[in-house]
This record gives sequence, structure tokens and C-alpha cells, in this order.
Amino acid sequence: MSEANDPRAWAKKAEEDYELARSALLRKRPLTTGACFHAQQCVEKYVKAMLISKGAEFPKTHDLLMLNNLCSNAGIFLEINPKLLNTLTDYAVRTRYPGEEPTEEDAKEAMQIMKSVRTFAKSFLGM
Repeated sequence: MSEANDPRAWAKKAEEDYELARSALLRKRPLTTGACFHAQQCVEKYVKAMLISKGAEFPKTHDLLMLNNLCSNAGIFLEINPKLLNTLTDYAVRTRYPGEEPTEEDAKEAMQIMKSVRTFAKSFLGM
């Protein structure tokens, strides 16, 4: 099995994003942009890991709502408010450029969403 088709390889990458998000927020001067971006990336990779585990295909996308719909079609029910997923989706691109910087509260919310999905995904994947 190639790494691209291995749910555990995706989970390993998700864990790197989890650690980066956490460490960005724990700094003396929190790096809110990095925390939000890596929280989104963690969720995206865990969702894709679950889809792969079910043999479901997905397009190259950062759209967590679309991925959540694919999960539902594959029998994976995240039990998370779609508005929260949409909030994270925005951080995939918006945080990469100057302009609307996320606040510390935004970053804390992103971390909570990430932790919720991470807990679900790790249980789902038997980790």
C-alpha cells in the first residue's frame, strides 16, 4: 500500500499539524495565524484518513464541508456543526496572506474544533 492510500500515514501527517497548531498557540506571543492554519490542516488530513479507511475517494480540496459530506456518504458521521467546519475551511487559505488576521479567540476556537475531530478520528481509526 502506498502512503497516499494509507490512513495511518495521513494520521501521522495530521499529528504533525496538531503539534504545530498547539505549539503556535502556547507561545508567549501566540502565533494565531499558524495555529488556525495547522488546526485546519489537521482536521483535513484526519477526515481524509477516515475516507481512505472506507475506500472512499475525494478530490484535492481544503473544503471541510465537502469532505464531511463525503464522510456522511461513506457512513462516517462526525457529529460536528457544519458551521464550525466552514470556519476552519476559511483558515486553509485566508490565513496565508496579510489582511484578516485571526484573533487569539479565533485560534482557541479552531483548536477546540480540531481536538474534537481528532478525538473522533483517532477512535474511528483505532488509534
